[in-house]
Formats: sequence, structure tokens, C-alpha cells
Amino acid sequence: MGMIITAAETAVPASAAPATAPQSPARAPASAVDLAGRAARACLARAGVPASSVGVLVNVGVYREHNTFEPAMAALVQKEIGINLDYIADPEPAAGFSFDLMNGACGVLNAVQVGQALLETGSTDRLLITAADVHPAGDADRDTGYPYADLAGAFLLERSAEPGAGFGPVRHYTADRPTDVEGYLDTGTMGTRGRTTITVRREPGHRARLTELAARAVTEYAEEFGLDLDRTLVIGPSARTAANTAGTGARAGTWAGDGPGAGDGPGVRAGAGGEPHTAAPVLGYLRAMDGARRDDYDRFLFVSAGAGPSAACAAYRPEGW
Repeated sequence: MGMIITAAETAVPASAAPATAPQSPARAPASAVDLAGRAARACLARAGVPASSVGVLVNVGVYREHNTFEPAMAALVQKEIGINLDYIADPEPAAGFSFDLMNGACGVLNAVQVGQALLETGSTDRLLITAADVHPAGDADRDTGYPYADLAGAFLLERSAEPGAGFGPVRHYTADRPTDVEGYLDTGTMGTRGRTTITVRREPGHRARLTELAARAVTEYAEEFGLDLDRTLVIGPSARTAANTAGTGARAGTWAGDGPGAGDGPGVRAGAGGEPHTAAPVLGYLRAMDGARRDDYDRFLFVSAGAGPSAACAAYRPEGW
């Protein structure tokens, strides 16, 4: 049985929502826990299932308010969603396990790989992936060097009885060079503002190098699994450029990472003009589903690339395709 995406949703701060969306009067600073919780609740509502039906929650966000590291953000997100908060009132043995899995831009696909193992072994029936990044000061505009959008995304994953539907194997790729993208807290210069500052270092030309790595990952994945890239919609950072660089002719989906303002999509904005980070695959998937047709594509191919430098790929076919 394959593992399918039952539902997916994104969430942005009130200040980044479309003008027609309800606005919060207070316009509180962005919170990774709040955004992940909102994306997850919307995801569960779309699927029409209660929070108590989620067996495992995996949170993959990297940047969070106040540079919080303990307790695990997954536990805070679990509380925000309302998953099995009272073991006496709701003694559901399959619900309420959560943990963080942090691997930057590749985090969602890492969580997909974990989810495949858990669902395949029957350890759980439903797995929820949340991803959210916000500036530690709660306002990305306070630091002009911070490149990422305040954005959250959620995937609800389940088994499918349909032959061929769902995710294929997840593969990881690395480049034989030092990383040129780093996010860290500079303890030597933070002073008294350590909870509200973050340093993101990206060397000139890093985007081109990550695109090259993503292109190589797409090519090697397609060769390993015999994918027809002319019938594959690539979902990933600079996806069109990556496919063209690989010389595959693959028709590539476009989403944030393809250029300034690309975070604006159906019903959602990336926020603050920044680039989606860990939640980018969720946004990419929603955009692909909004415009893709079964007559044009046999499957999707997720590709993520980031610090390490590393990349990850996974093919995906929705049910009914």
C-alpha cells in the first residue's frame, strides 16, 4: 500500500494574508507554533477527521519565535492542535506521539520517509507533518538580512489501497563541497538580544549552486526509477530552472524560489516578500494540484535542496491519476 496526501494546507500571519482575509485587530507577531497549529487544524478540517485520529505528529520547522529549542516544538504544536491532551478523558492509544525532525529545506521529505516506515509497519493509521518558520523576533521585517517567509504548512498522510498511488522511495543527495547556506545564532555578537536575532549566511551564487544540485537529484532519481520526465511535474525550488539545467525537458511546476513574489499563490501569500523554507513543499503541492491535469502528467516529483549542501527527491502520484 502506498502513502498518500489526504489533505494539505498552509497558514500565514495576519499581516501577510490577502486583503480580503479576516484580519487580527492586534496583528500579533508571527508564531511558528500558532502558524503550524492553524495549518494543521485547517488540514484536518479539510480531511474531515478529528485531531484524536492522528497517531504521530512530526514537526520539521527550523526558525521559530524567541529561538526556542526546548521543549520540542512538536509538543507545543500538538497542544495547539489539541491532539490527545488528556489521556484519561481520551485514552486513545494510537494518538498523541510527536517529535521534531530538523533538516532544513529537506525536512518535509525526511518526515515523509519516516511516515512511510510508520504507516507500512502499522505503527499508526495517520501521520501529520507540520512545518513553520518565523523570524525569532516575530517580525521578519526587523532583519533585512533574513531571507525566509513567515509561513506554515501541513500534510496529513494515510495509506492507500490503490495500486501505484502515493509516494515512491525518498532519496537523498549531497554535493562534494562546503555548505554556502547557514542559519545560526551568533553568540559573539548577539549581546542581550539573543532571543530575537538570527544570522543567515548565504554565499553569492548559492541559488545557482542549489539549483544545480536539485537538477542532478532530479536526473539521478529519474534514472534510478525510470521516470518519464516529460510526463512528470517537478515541484521544488527553482523547479523550472532545475529541470532545464538537467536537460530533461520535464515540465516543471513553479512556486516560491522561482523569483521575487513567487510566494503569492492561490489563496496564500508567502509573507513579507521572503522565500518559503521548510513549508515550501506543501505550498508547491497545493499550487501543483490547483493547476495540474491528469491528462498532462503521470505523477509529481518533489525535490528539495538546502544547507549541507543536500537535496532530497520523492515521486508522488495522487489517487485517481
